[in-house]
Order: sequence, then C-alpha cells, then structure tokens
Amino acid sequence: MKNFALIGAAGYIAKRHVEAIKNIKAGLTMICDPNDNVGYIDSYFPDSLYFKEIERFDRQLSRSEFNKEKIDYVSICSPNYLHDSHIRLSLRNNCNVICEKPLVLKSEHLNMLSELEKRYDKRIYTILQLRHHPVIMKMKQELINNIKHKVTLKYITPRGKWYDYSWKGDFDKSGGILFNIGIHFFDMLIFLFGRPIDFSIDNQKKTVKGILNLENAEVNFNLSIDKDNLPYKEWKPYRSLIIDNNEFNFSEGFTELHNISYQKIIDGAGFGIEDVRPAVELIENMLNND
Repeated sequence: MKNFALIGAAGYIAKRHVEAIKNIKAGLTMICDPNDNVGYIDSYFPDSLYFKEIERFDRQLSRSEFNKEKIDYVSICSPNYLHDSHIRLSLRNNCNVICEKPLVLKSEHLNMLSELEKRYDKRIYTILQLRHHPVIMKMKQELINNIKHKVTLKYITPRGKWYDYSWKGDFDKSGGILFNIGIHFFDMLIFLFGRPIDFSIDNQKKTVKGILNLENAEVNFNLSIDKDNLPYKEWKPYRSLIIDNNEFNFSEGFTELHNISYQKIIDGAGFGIEDVRPAVELIENMLNND
C-alpha cells in the first residue's frame, strides 16, 4: 500500500485529494496546515498525524524515512506561491510529489525542479484534471488539426468579499486570475489545439479577456470572478466552450477527476513538469506583456 502525506490540508481543494487517496486504497500518514480546521479528516483517515508547523512536518517526514516507515508521495495543496518550496521540501525527504495547479508561478522554477527530480531520483506530478474530462477527451479524438478552429471560452466563477482578503486575492501569492483560474483552461486549450502563437489581453483585477492564437485555433476568452458578468442571477459558476458554433457542456463530470488523476499517477501515467510548462510560460508571457 502506498503512503501519502498532505501539505495544505485545510484548503478548499484538499478534500478532493484526500478522497482520491482513499479511493486508490492508499494511506494518509500525516497532514500539515497552519489552520486547524481539518476535522473532516476523521471521516477518511482518523489516525493521520497533524502538524500546524511545516518545520515539525518536515522533521516527521525525515523521521519516517529513518524508521523505514516510507512516505511514497507528498500531496501539495498549499497557496500557489508556496508550491515550489513545498515541492523541494518533499524531494529532500525522498518523496514523490503530487501538486495542485499551478505547479509554479515562474517558468525558471520549472527548470530547477527538473534538475532536482534527477538529483533525488523522484517524480513531480501535477493535477491537470480537465485532460481527463470525458467531454474533453472525446473532443481531442474528434478535432481536425489541419484547420483553424474558432473557439469561444467563458468561465465566470463568482467570488465574495472574502476573496480580496485571502491569499487568492493577493497577486504575489496567487498569480492573479490568470494563474489562479486561467491555468486550468489554458492547459486544456493547448492540449486540444497546440502551442501558443500570439495573444492580446485586457487584464483587470476581476476579469481577464483576450484573444489567444494557437496552432489550430483562434480563442476568444473571458475569465472572471465578478458576479456581474454572470448571465443569470443565481450564484454559481458559468462555463461555456463553443467550437466552430458548436457548444460543449463540460459543467458536469468534475467530481471524479481527481480520483482518475491519482490512479493515473499510481499507474505511471501522470502529468509532469514538461506537460505543464507551455501553460505556465504562456501566462508568464501574458503578465510580462500586460
């Protein structure tokens, strides 16, 4: 049985990772988060050790290896700006890594992590769950790649006042909307339509609009956390993907995607550094040219 540890256990997305670990019949030995709102863990792994301080978590990882109680993977769900540091901590303790998107906020960090993979002979995986979505997989098989497709992507996911006061509302910690939300969809678009050619964007605090030219598509995109951009009054995310005047509904089918991602990783078919590099470099270029 594989053994896991988890950094960022109190975050929104952490529960998806815990469910996935349970689903693949692995163990969760220890968790870490400075916020102690982690009681949900009792429903999954009540014997997990809990640490508020990353230093004590680091020590326990070292102790586990010394005592031959090997931790195979560290899952990372911490704020975006800490991913790089927590990945390096995990590698130093001889653990493979599964990290939420964005893997890093700067492409130069990808180069360093790639070298550390070789040094420690470990793998760094990231969660690119949209690539496993049945609608996207079917689309990938059916798209014709020798024509220029016309694509419109809209994703409006409203956020309340709390957002501005959290790390997600702090550009230096989250990378803003482009990294916090856009990374999911730009990876999906590159996966479907090939490498980026050029772009133009209007980058505002709550909304980013623009045109992205890919090898096989011209994409008009609109990403927003502003509730006023919703096409209805109900407070729920709006997703729309139109390709050549055909609308595709991928609002459903998200609940199992982390489970699929974890199983693929355990089976040796996970996504790594080079898979995520094109989307990270694209967003970095967008921000540098803003």
